Amino acid sequence: MQAAAPDRSSPPAPSTLAESVAQQRDALANLLREPLALAAQACSRAWPSRAGLNTVLTNALRALPACKYLYALDTHALQLSDNISQAGPVETDYGRDRSNRPYMNEAVPSQGFLLSQAYISLRARRPSLTAIQIVRDDGGQVLGFVGADFDLRDLPITARLYNEPSDWRQIKGDPAIRGAVFQQTRSDSQLDLNVDTVLGVMEELMTDRGVFHGKLHFSSSRATIWLVDDPYRYRLLDINALIDPDTCLSYPRRSYPDDAVVPRGKLRPVLDTLRALRFMDETFYLRAGSINIFNGMVGLTFSCDGAHYLPWDEFLSKGYDFWAASTS
Repeated sequence: MQAAAPDRSSPPAPSTLAESVAQQRDALANLLREPLALAAQACSRAWPSRAGLNTVLTNALRALPACKYLYALDTHALQLSDNISQAGPVETDYGRDRSNRPYMNEAVPSQGFLLSQAYISLRARRPSLTAIQIVRDDGGQVLGFVGADFDLRDLPITARLYNEPSDWRQIKGDPAIRGAVFQQTRSDSQLDLNVDTVLGVMEELMTDRGVFHGKLHFSSSRATIWLVDDPYRYRLLDINALIDPDTCLSYPRRSYPDDAVVPRGKLRPVLDTLRALRFMDETFYLRAGSINIFNGMVGLTFSCDGAHYLPWDEFLSKGYDFWAASTS
């Protein structure tokens, strides 16, 4: 039996957020290019009659069910038609000057079709985008444009979920905090004073009580946790809950997930390393640290407000010198 040939009909999964956005824009442009070109051809025969353009655009809208408004503009971006919506013509924008809108300030490619960058609409204040098609007469002279407005939530594209990359990333924080970092000294919080108990409670919650994401706020003596049984809501544990092992009894026992990226036996070393970074220096020290067992990422926020995100195994491979240099 021969193996099935690989499916080449769809593009490869995007590896970056920018690639994901570009794929979705390409797919949308391919859906819109032909119906807008046909609409522009029909509009050229009715130009510049308001009634004629309204009729043409009403017919053209049938091929664009996700479109919010369809309209015609002259070469100065003055509106020659009503806004044609799925509910019928909307007269209020006839004569409107759209020259200052973001989609009219992008260069239209030579083929005459432009899919604008997304923007926030003036009235609904919703993420939107506009497709622009040049209208030409039989001699190729530019008469104006057809514009099609879309609300992003109405677009007919089902995007594959973008996979967050797992490489190490560093993000610099508030410059005001960074500038004053040498004027501060770590003070022992209640969590610091009870850190052994707190780490024991967190380990139990994450290995045997269904917590898949936990964040320890060392400086403010609290933790936030997310459970596999209730993943859409986080729970806040104050210091009284964190220093009481009976807290674990509030959560049912759950087997450690088979699909967790972080091995069960490596969870405690991660927590112990968070503790080491908390006490590594009186000026540069960890303020908060998190671990997610499913994506395997460790998150760190230091006293200089710098943040780091990196895989758990890379995190464990770093020594004191690395973190001291990264946070200074």
